[in-house]
Amino acid sequence: MNQNDLKKAAALVALEYVEEGSIVGVGTGSTVNHFIAGLEGIRDRVAGAVSSSEASSARLAALGIPVIDLNDVTDLPIYVDGADEIDGDFNMIKGGGGALTREKIVAEVATRFICICDASKQVNLLGHFPLPVEVLPMARALVERKLQQLGGHPVLREHFITDNGNLILDVHGLRIAAPTELESAINQIPGVVTNGLFARRGADLLLLATANGVERHVARHSA
Repeated sequence: MNQNDLKKAAALVALEYVEEGSIVGVGTGSTVNHFIAGLEGIRDRVAGAVSSSEASSARLAALGIPVIDLNDVTDLPIYVDGADEIDGDFNMIKGGGGALTREKIVAEVATRFICICDASKQVNLLGHFPLPVEVLPMARALVERKLQQLGGHPVLREHFITDNGNLILDVHGLRIAAPTELESAINQIPGVVTNGLFARRGADLLLLATANGVERHVARHSA
């Protein structure tokens, strides 16, 4: 199986967790695109979806799945999304596609965060993948200096604007031994909207696609 096959395998297993008549939280990215495609086959079972990006919203709408504003939702049983990296404690780096802020908001509302990814995304220590940080345009230089003080090397993601109209700084060179603390520290920098560390709200269930099948791992805080 190639990497795309593994992504699809994890995404299809996630469909088993969609509750009858529920609204589904849907993330963003190549792995989630397989999940969205799978939703077409069970669209009569779902009341609609809350999406974390304009791209996912467009895919859902094209399949006839109602896209619902998060402000109109009080109950979101699951949120399904991928990860750029995930460690043994289910802390993640997300935001390679630039949708980290909306992803973090939808994840916070959901009762259960289901992470779908292939085995290449599992790491012992976060930070090999550059950490995305969404920033207000006027604060870019300030945030760059502050991130350098934290030991990172921020690089502006060129020719990219988020769905919220902001910039992304990708921070290289970090070895993230304390992800919860670093997530909070970066979010305290004036001008930062949020960063791609999902530690304060990590995954509850990991569906990890391997050559031997999709493994199901439950986070210790959810066991």
